[in-house]
Amino acid sequence: RAIGYVNAGTVEFLLDGEGRHVFIEMNPRIQVEHTVTEETTDVDLVRTQLLVAEGARLHELGLRQEDIRQRGFALQCRITTEDPSAGFRPDTGTIAAYRAPGGAGVRLDEGSAYVGSEISPYFDPLLLKLTTRGPDMLTAIARARRAVEEVRIRGVTTNQGFLGKLLDDPD
Repeated sequence: RAIGYVNAGTVEFLLDGEGRHVFIEMNPRIQVEHTVTEETTDVDLVRTQLLVAEGARLHELGLRQEDIRQRGFALQCRITTEDPSAGFRPDTGTIAAYRAPGGAGVRLDEGSAYVGSEISPYFDPLLLKLTTRGPDMLTAIARARRAVEEVRIRGVTTNQGFLGKLLDDPD
């Protein structure tokens, strides 16, 4: 309200040990992590943003902040063509084989992950976003671990091994 912004956007804060919020940044767009929020609130943020941009009000869409509830836990893993053993340098080449994971609590946003896709050095190395959810964090992590393992990509190096190790880390 203070700056007159009307549309969806992402406001990022940190929360300190005493519960005080510290502002980080505001982006006038949906963040790549929006799938985590969608999975835990059942609100289609992209659809909502488009309708608000057309002039719709949140109450007209049946959305009231006080009615939105968090449900369970979700996390997102980004499978990229980055090589962790080479300082996460992006890899290039042609995807020769691709198999997507599936199952309960697994959501995929696939962009350039398909057989025959040419991965060049001129674009973001993101191949697919894998978002998993569960009633608790351990279930969401277990689903992510399984899904990361199920993805098969041949022809380019990916960060899947790194993600697996990260998901296995107890901290």
